[in-house]
Amino acid sequence: MKLMGKFIVFEGIDGSGKSTQIDLLRSKLLSIGQDVHMTTEPTDRSIGKLIRQILGKEIEASEETLAALFVADRLDHIQNTQDGMHSKLENDTHVISDRYYWSSYAYHGLSMPISKVVEMNDICHQLLKPDLTIYLDLTAEESMKRIEKRNEKQEKFEKLELLQGIRQNYFIAFEKYKKDARIEVVNANQSIETCAAEIWELVSPLFKSALLKGSTLSS
Repeated sequence: MKLMGKFIVFEGIDGSGKSTQIDLLRSKLLSIGQDVHMTTEPTDRSIGKLIRQILGKEIEASEETLAALFVADRLDHIQNTQDGMHSKLENDTHVISDRYYWSSYAYHGLSMPISKVVEMNDICHQLLKPDLTIYLDLTAEESMKRIEKRNEKQEKFEKLELLQGIRQNYFIAFEKYKKDARIEVVNANQSIETCAAEIWELVSPLFKSALLKGSTLSS
């Protein structure tokens, strides 16, 4: 079945402001009459909850197990009939996801060859490719400042040296696996408003017909 909705993914290391920018983009799309579904990975479903326990250091698992669990959660995220992304997109609802398989490449690529992680996620790539991936770029040093400011218990990957490697892995993955992908890098160290305006410039071409229709109705 043809997917009528647009699939937009936000990526970035921890503290890059993905949640804030996703909220702002959702509001912008709603204002032009679009149906929007916001989601995140890991999900809030059973496999996603297990992943969050591992990331929160509540239970232990090998890096390979964690990577495999992300693939399983992602497949369920795409295919489940309750609120899966395919079902939303098929019904003309646009999906904005906080993370997708690029995160797996970057994070699991710390302990496994990125090519192996890509191979594990190939089924997800074949099932659903983003129309646009927006990477909010932030240095690891700034990321740690923001994480520490939140004053929350730090998760598995929230360490300076790990964040430096994750950021590097993102760019390695983008360069090596950018075929058939539209990836845009946005400086996340700008003001929230400037960042949001730059993101809208990137996103708005996906919604030309809605914008033209709104322009016609208001004239």
